[in-house]
Amino acid sequence: MAVRKVLGARIRDILQIMLWQFTKPVLVANLIAWPIAFWVMRDWLEGFSYRIDLSIWPFGIAGFAALMIAWLAVSGHALHVARIHPARALREE
Repeated sequence: MAVRKVLGARIRDILQIMLWQFTKPVLVANLIAWPIAFWVMRDWLEGFSYRIDLSIWPFGIAGFAALMIAWLAVSGHALHVARIHPARALREE
């Protein structure tokens, strides 16, 4: 990030790059986990005498929450890194 900062990247640019790099794995993980979780939950709920219909909303909410948690964690770190003076950051790397 320090090299990007030295080359003229703004804080917004660094934040955007970091968020996109961490968004991709979260989205891929959700695409893998949703069908498996739906299948397991459906089979588990079949064992109860009182059943509910399983919808996509709980999975969507969980995926959105995971994405928001990742964004909060990454944006806090990215803002910290982006605000450091580039010369000092290059010296430390």
